[in-house]
Amino acid sequence: MGKRVYLGMSGGVDSALSAALLLEQGYDVHAVYMRNWSRDLPGFKCTWADDLADAERVCVTLGIDLAVWDCEREYKETVVDYLVDAYARGYTPNPDVMCNQTVKFGTFAERAFAEGADFVATGHYARRTTDDAGAAHLLRAADEHKDQTYFLWRVAADTFARTIFPVGDIASKAEVRRMCAERGLGVERKPDSDGICFIGPVGIRTFLLDTLERRAGDVVEWETGRVLGRHDGAFLFTVGQRKGLNLGGGPARYVVSTDVEKNVVYVTADRDCPALWCTSMELSDARWIGGAERAAELEGRDLLVRTRHTGELAPARVTVLDDADAAPASRVRIDFAEPRRTVAPGQSAVVYDGLECLGGGIIERSSGDGAR
Repeated sequence: MGKRVYLGMSGGVDSALSAALLLEQGYDVHAVYMRNWSRDLPGFKCTWADDLADAERVCVTLGIDLAVWDCEREYKETVVDYLVDAYARGYTPNPDVMCNQTVKFGTFAERAFAEGADFVATGHYARRTTDDAGAAHLLRAADEHKDQTYFLWRVAADTFARTIFPVGDIASKAEVRRMCAERGLGVERKPDSDGICFIGPVGIRTFLLDTLERRAGDVVEWETGRVLGRHDGAFLFTVGQRKGLNLGGGPARYVVSTDVEKNVVYVTADRDCPALWCTSMELSDARWIGGAERAAELEGRDLLVRTRHTGELAPARVTVLDDADAAPASRVRIDFAEPRRTVAPGQSAVVYDGLECLGGGIIERSSGDGAR
């Protein structure tokens, strides 16, 4: 009772209900709207002002104050610039992963604790528990379809130890909306935000062409080397992509790999092409929520790995390839029990032990990925 909680209030359904639940549980709630991005894009007006207005209405309804914190510099430097740089180098990044590490559980959490918060809270679909020694563990949400632990693997356990996820135990988003309506919060019909939040309906292709230099190049058949068409830049494509190739009629084709230096996109019409399947992956910048000592416990164990948000949890084994004690990050190899679809370099592979999220890394390469 009376513990001070700083809540990240986005103006959406999940954070609105989180505020109400925290108040009902007796916390002293301080709501904060993080203004991360306010730039309009061609054909898309940023919704930050509308979201702030929704957050303000919820806070008035609940009788709590709302502060606005300007996080645009940190967001641009660690999320937007990271995304642009990764695409320019031929990777397909997860900007939400970096946002959680550097902004929501970085800038926001650090300032909240400095101002005297006992806890921070967000509307993430995740759960946190502590063991007998007081160490924090991150668990998947009760709603498996909405679970967001895939985006939280770079956050350290000491931050989770002081974090509350009020909606993590709720069984479904439908239930969250119903609970919002019961409390008269007025946002229960607000649609979920999909895709990359600062790009909106414009789409990643338009954003990249507005940011990076257009470079015409060849679309090449992977098996034969035959030129099938042209493109506006190899950085626009990702492994497994089918739409947007503009190759005219004929069979559907899939991106096998991209070479941003030669500016070539390789494709195949064969869904069973060996280059689209892998049995292992190498990860860089691997991090473990419980620290390096947790990594030492992983060798030889049967674990689960997820390579896309809400994707299938695949049985696998994890091998640490270098000294995990030398730095907070290390290199890791993932060996799957069964062949898996190849995933684009730059995406996250996240490791689980049952319900617990242990950590993860950035995919660098997959075995049999057909790279040229």
